[in-house]
Amino acid sequence: MTTAKIKLLRAREILDSRGNPTIEVEVITESGIRSVASSPSGASTGKNEARELRDGDNKRFFGKGVLRAVDNVNTKISALLRDRDYTNQDEIDKIMIEASDSEKLRFGANATTAVSIACAKAAARTKKIHLYQHISEMFNGTEHAPSFPIPFMNIINGGKHSGSGLAIQEFMILPVSLGKSVKESIRMGSEIYHQLGNILATKINKSAINVGDEGGFAPVLGHDELALSHISDAIMKCGYNIGKDVVLGMDCAASSFFDSSKGKYSIDNKLVNSEELLNYYCRLVDKYHIKIIEDPFQEDDIESFIRITEELGKKTSIIGDDIFVTNHSRITEGIRRHTANGVIIKVNQIGTLTEAIEAARVAFSDSWNVIASHRSGETNDDWLADFAVGIAANGIKAGAPARGERITKYNRLMQIEELSQMSSNLFS
Repeated sequence: MTTAKIKLLRAREILDSRGNPTIEVEVITESGIRSVASSPSGASTGKNEARELRDGDNKRFFGKGVLRAVDNVNTKISALLRDRDYTNQDEIDKIMIEASDSEKLRFGANATTAVSIACAKAAARTKKIHLYQHISEMFNGTEHAPSFPIPFMNIINGGKHSGSGLAIQEFMILPVSLGKSVKESIRMGSEIYHQLGNILATKINKSAINVGDEGGFAPVLGHDELALSHISDAIMKCGYNIGKDVVLGMDCAASSFFDSSKGKYSIDNKLVNSEELLNYYCRLVDKYHIKIIEDPFQEDDIESFIRITEELGKKTSIIGDDIFVTNHSRITEGIRRHTANGVIIKVNQIGTLTEAIEAARVAFSDSWNVIASHRSGETNDDWLADFAVGIAANGIKAGAPARGERITKYNRLMQIEELSQMSSNLFS
């Protein structure tokens, strides 16, 4: 009979990086192990993703409190999982899935995510291994040598992540030439980020280096393409080669600048249709060595996703986020229809670690690029780095190399790299 049993689940309301409430869960086991995990929160969300549970009480946090989700963990979920084997992630998550609804709204995806990750952390501690090793065993059936993701650093914030007025939500750099070393990749990204800050402060003004939700600068530029131009200048001033050492990426989050009343997209102070927007992307790809385009069209514009994948998919990864929402069934359909060739994986978007792993497994089965992603409302929990390494993700989105809730993920990646180079696998 297993002794790896849950004694108690205890949840509390904490603040995320935007100062909004989110949930933190502590798992206490019969053997005395305590593990804590918290759930992030997105501003730009897909309409089909699992739902957070918010209180709706305007007297507290303008209705954004999470005391109902906290109570669900402390009472309903705790009663379901008490005395369960927390090292059996499939069982833990299945119990929550079956007791909830398809959108996780009964308990709140913010609650189930924090519980799921906290149990995984407890299991890793019990096995005296690191979380990334435990997730690797879950993903592969046995532990594999760690594979490290390329950092996707969002260094100019637009869309719903800032007040810059830029339509495109994220302008990213991907340090690729030194990809064998996480430490060197992060150093490159940090240098480019600071060089970009110097350029923006000099060419525009000091207010241009104010930052958005994900730590990237939020300059008022007037035209989205100027963001790519300034980033290119920063890369070159650091002595790196665009297209060789560093490539560019964009998370367009096009649903956020789609005008449903007109059936067109609003960008650079004009309305364009899907065909015109596709031509715009094609021009940017050729001019700026863009290798990642995420959510280039609104989430229901499937035919345009298929078209851009046909047009650009051989030289650029077309990544789906809102259209797939870390759901293995939706990814399977995307593979069938050639809707994209890559996917964003967000644990809180589906609500449990098991389901996120299954979504990644489906995407890998068709050789898609898999990117493990944070949310714009983050916490100082660093589990995303372990998750990205554990599933051998091609990339990790953790924001700019700035702000504590972003930096903690990058610092953990460097720590994992160091641990993987040590001769001993002893837990520390």
